[in-house]
Amino acid sequence: MRYPHSVISVTASLCAVLGVTSCHTAPAPKEIPAAKVAVAQRGNMAISVTLVGQFQPYQVVDVHPKVSGYMKQINVDIGDIVHKGEVLAILDIPELRAQLRESAFELEQSKQAVQRAQQEVARTVALDYALHKESVRLDKAAATQPGLIAQQELDDAQSKDLDAQAQIAAAKAALAAAQQHEAAALSLNQHYQALENYTYVISPFDGVVIWRYADTGALIQGGTVHNDTALPIVRVSQSGLLRLRFPVPENDVQTIHIGDVVPIRVDAVNGIFKGKVVRFTRYVNFETRTMETEIDIENPKLTLTPGMYAVTNLPLATQENAITIPLEALVMNGNQQTVYTLDSTNHVHIRNVTLGMKGQLLAAVTSGLAVGDRVIDGGQEKYQDGELVDPRIVSTPASETAQQTGGMIDMKKEEAVTDASLAPN
Repeated sequence: MRYPHSVISVTASLCAVLGVTSCHTAPAPKEIPAAKVAVAQRGNMAISVTLVGQFQPYQVVDVHPKVSGYMKQINVDIGDIVHKGEVLAILDIPELRAQLRESAFELEQSKQAVQRAQQEVARTVALDYALHKESVRLDKAAATQPGLIAQQELDDAQSKDLDAQAQIAAAKAALAAAQQHEAAALSLNQHYQALENYTYVISPFDGVVIWRYADTGALIQGGTVHNDTALPIVRVSQSGLLRLRFPVPENDVQTIHIGDVVPIRVDAVNGIFKGKVVRFTRYVNFETRTMETEIDIENPKLTLTPGMYAVTNLPLATQENAITIPLEALVMNGNQQTVYTLDSTNHVHIRNVTLGMKGQLLAAVTSGLAVGDRVIDGGQEKYQDGELVDPRIVSTPASETAQQTGGMIDMKKEEAVTDASLAPN
C-alpha cells in the first residue's frame, strides 16, 4: 500500500518533536547480581559425642556368713550407711560355743602338762648334778687312797649317775610330747575361735545396705554350703565411688583415651560433674556396635544414686586456631573441594581448598584460603568464574563444637553381683 507523501512528512515531523530515542530504543544497562558472602575467620573446631549411661556402684556384694547358725541379731536395714569392719549381724551357734569351751579346757590342761614336764626335767637335771658330783668325789678319793672306798660303792655311785642322765632324757622326751599336745590343743582352740569370730558378720567396705534378706531367728546357711537356695544376709553397695558406664559408637572408639576429662550432666540432681575416663572393655559389642567405657565419679556425700541416668559429652577431635568457613561455601567439583572467592573488585574466582575437620555448620580449611578472604555462601551455581557480583556480607560464627549422638547402655546385661562369705580380719 502506498501512502501519500503528506502522511510521510507528518510522521517525520512527529518523530522530530518526540525525540529520536522514542523511535530508536537503546538497550538498558545489565543488573549486577547480589551474592551472600561470608568471611574466612580464625576459630576452633571440636567434635564430641553425646552419650547416655547409668551410674553403677563401684562394687556390689551379697554378704554371707561363713558358718551356719541362727540369726541372733541384725543391726542394719535397707538404706543404712555402713563402714568397713562394722558388725552387720551376729549369729548364734550353741554347739560351737560348747566346742570352743571344750577346746579351751583342753588347751589349759595341755599347758599344765607342759609345766609339769618342765618341772620334771628340772628335777632330773638337779638329781643328775648331785649324783654326778658324788660319783666324781668318790672316784677322786679312791684314786688318792686306794682301798679306802669299796669298789661296790664306786660302782653304785656311777650307776646312779648314769640312771639320772637317762631320767633327764626321758623327762625331755615327755616335755616335747606335752608341748606337741599343747600346740595341737592351741590349733584346735584357734579353729573354734575363728568359727566363733565368723558369727560376727562384718561389712567388707564403706557402703550402703541396698537389700536385707534375713530376720532375727532365721536359720542362715553358711557361705561354704553348696546350696542354691541359701540367701545372703544383706547386699552392700559401695556407693561412695560410682562407675558411670556408657557405650561409645564403633566409629569413635579410636578417639577414646584413658585420662580424658569429660563433663557429666545429671538431670536428676540438676548438677554438672567432672570425670575421667579410667577404663574401657577394648571389645565392641556385636549387636550394638559399641564399646563400653567407664568413668569413676567420687560420691562422698552420696548425692548420686546408682541407677541414675547421666549425659556426657566425650571429646572426639579438636583443631585449634584454624581458618573456618561455613559448610555452604563449599562446592564439590569431582573429588576436589572448591570455594567461590571474591577479589577486591568483587569478581568471582573459583579456588581449590584442602579441608581439615568438618562440623555441622563450619569446616576448617588447611590450605587455599587466608583469614579475611570472602567466599560466596550458598547458591554458587548461579555465578560464573570472573563474574562481577554485589556482595552481601553475612555474619557467621568462627568456632564450632559439633555434637554427635550415641546410644545408651543396656543395663539388663550389665548387672553383676559378687557373692562373698565375709569374716573379720
